[in-house]
Amino acid sequence: MKLIFLGSGSAFTVGEKNYHSNQLLVDDQGHSLLIDCGGDARHALQELELGYDAITHVYISHLHADHTGGLEWLGFTTFFDAACAKPHLFINAILAEKLWVHVLSGGMSSIQGHSAALDTYFDVEQIPFGGSFAWSDITFHLIQTVHYMEGNSLALSFGLFFGICGQQVFMTTDTQFVPHLMMVYYQKADIIFHDCQTTASTGGIHAHYQELLTLPPEIREKMWLYHYNAGDRPDALADGFCGFVEKGQVFTFS
Repeated sequence: MKLIFLGSGSAFTVGEKNYHSNQLLVDDQGHSLLIDCGGDARHALQELELGYDAITHVYISHLHADHTGGLEWLGFTTFFDAACAKPHLFINAILAEKLWVHVLSGGMSSIQGHSAALDTYFDVEQIPFGGSFAWSDITFHLIQTVHYMEGNSLALSFGLFFGICGQQVFMTTDTQFVPHLMMVYYQKADIIFHDCQTTASTGGIHAHYQELLTLPPEIREKMWLYHYNAGDRPDALADGFCGFVEKGQVFTFS
């Protein structure tokens, strides 16, 4: 089993030949799960000599474009290829409706005069709060994070906690620095993939490097940092982290 980072950059990273921080899990039989599908996904996959037909399952954590911007491409290309089945879409139940109404319907609701819906393009599996989904004998638990506010309400965003080849993995997708909520997962995990802002000042919707530095050494030593900004980066190894994930970096679990 291997985990490939299609990109490791933030939502607005350009240059440095980096892409959005989407990941591809590939099992020993070659089956794949795409974790988020941002607008850069098709280009990142092409660099790996993979196309839309390689994506049979996709998980969406929340509605920002660096996590959903490639779904129109994936939905249309598989729909119009008779050899492709609908990609299986894992998503929180409330987010599923919002994904269609607020993100995809403008471009995908009509197919040459015919009305379409989310399940026209995807085999949708809606996950309840506190729920999980299974792929390739792995159970993925949705972990609600604190990413951003919609007015006075917390917008829905979910990281993943899962066991793979005897190791417990926590992937934040996107979250603010909220150790009082995340510490239980930090402690349980053997490896942590954490989004990390690296700008001069904090932006308020991602954990900042200086905030993550305040975590105990035993947490930092199992934490990889991704979703970072373009430009210079701190010396994560010297500061006790595993390091910054590079675009295309592969983590093998066996």
